[in-house]
Amino acid sequence: MAPSGTFVIVGAGLAGAKAAETIRAEGFDGRVLLLGEESVRPYERPPLSKEYLRGEKDFEAAAVRAEDFYAAHAIELRTSTRARVVDVGASEVLVDSGERIAYDRLLLATGAEPRRLDVAGADLPGVHRLRTLSDADRIRQAITPGTRVVVVGAGWIGAEVAASARQLGAEVAMVEMASVPLERVLGLEVGAIYRDLHAAHGVEMHFGVAVESFRGGDRVEEVWLTDGRVLAAEVVVIGVGVTPRTELAESAGLAVDDGIVVDEHLATSAPGIYAAGDVANAFHPLYGTRIRLEHWSAALNQGPAAARSMLGEPTVYDKVPYFFSDQYDLGMEYRGWAPTWDRVVFRGDPGNGELIVFWMRHGRVAAAMNLNIWDAGEALEGLVRSRRPVDPSELEDLDVDLAGLVLP
Repeated sequence: MAPSGTFVIVGAGLAGAKAAETIRAEGFDGRVLLLGEESVRPYERPPLSKEYLRGEKDFEAAAVRAEDFYAAHAIELRTSTRARVVDVGASEVLVDSGERIAYDRLLLATGAEPRRLDVAGADLPGVHRLRTLSDADRIRQAITPGTRVVVVGAGWIGAEVAASARQLGAEVAMVEMASVPLERVLGLEVGAIYRDLHAAHGVEMHFGVAVESFRGGDRVEEVWLTDGRVLAAEVVVIGVGVTPRTELAESAGLAVDDGIVVDEHLATSAPGIYAAGDVANAFHPLYGTRIRLEHWSAALNQGPAAARSMLGEPTVYDKVPYFFSDQYDLGMEYRGWAPTWDRVVFRGDPGNGELIVFWMRHGRVAAAMNLNIWDAGEALEGLVRSRRPVDPSELEDLDVDLAGLVLP
């Protein structure tokens, strides 16, 4: 156990909130400060592009904990508070009010921010990015039945926003430089499933093209594409990825490389400072390399792991990467990490809405995804974690028990 003192967490998202509650749950009796830039208490981000955006769930359903939780557990939650500087030599954090907060342990859970498009008109009213609760509120207020919505980017955020907008009755066009949605993560074969899904729900799709400019008077009215086409737009949502928020770490002299560099215990290059969530580029023992995960599950689980390491109980973060997505009536769960692969194996019929997909590398399952099949998760995780050679024909065969393939 670390000595009693002050633990400061910069970033009141899911990773920071779970770290704070874990510090208390582990018996730490010192001071715990949780600093967040937003005006609301910690919440989970996945609903912002789905149920919350569609008005099916409210803030309380997305909140990590009830309003009275933080005071009841002596966690000093400071909303609307931005950390400006980390002074490593003095072990202090300077916040925007001018106050200097001394720390004995510090966790940076500063997350990521949406990438901007460097094109004319990107700052016109009606052009949105989605990251925060207030972003989702503005988008939801702007979308009504018949609203002409253009979604730029067909990654997870773009695809989910397009689906939600269609479910709200909007007319939706999708613009993507790749050949299919989610091509970078899933590849052409699986991305085609999502292309067909959106097409079946009436989304107008423009692939292999980029945005030349946004145009309009007082607000956005048109999206001009690089192939000369012009799309009418009352609302634009840009979802072209995120970048880790490393400014504090960089100015403090911490090692930074596509995120804050941390070891398997989520410790940074500076003693007493840790990082977790979207901003952490963490060494992963299962893969033998650093991985930065922009996933809900990483924030959920890295926060507690970092908290225990901060408390002097070095905890290795080695969970199999996991994320999920729901679009229309198609739900999926993805387990593993497959930046490259040499074969994609289908178990089931891609056309019937129930399918398992395997991404193979060197004869092993690098990643697996179940679509509308909800009893295979444990076996899929076991296959990914085991890293055992597997015969693709056995993965394809519906009569072969996947759990049995995990056993030596």
